[in-house]
Amino acid sequence: MPSQNTTPGTSPSLPDDRRAASRPAPIQGTTTPAPRRSRIGAAWVGLVVGALVLVALIVFMLQNTAPVQVTFLGMRGTAPLALTLLIAGIGVGVVALVVGSIRIGQLRHRLGVEGRVREAGRR
Repeated sequence: MPSQNTTPGTSPSLPDDRRAASRPAPIQGTTTPAPRRSRIGAAWVGLVVGALVLVALIVFMLQNTAPVQVTFLGMRGTAPLALTLLIAGIGVGVVALVVGSIRIGQLRHRLGVEGRVREAGRR
């Protein structure tokens, strides 16, 4: 007879072979659900990606310090290549933000008007 582990004040535990047999078997064809994604996890991913992009931008700027001739709206001057490209990139980002903000405003306005019309129709 296999030995049973007993602790004072508790009932004897099952032998190892019977303990495994008493567990329910997993149901065939089922999988454990994937862990849910959280906002904090997404924020960490965003921070890591942002840090990597920042490091790449710093390396780019350090490697492209040669001065270039810049002409804009009749003005002329020289500036480091990296600085001129950085200013151009920021300009593109600002234009994209302005256009996106205008479009979001249009959609919100349309939803507001349609919502007011729908509520007026219910009365």
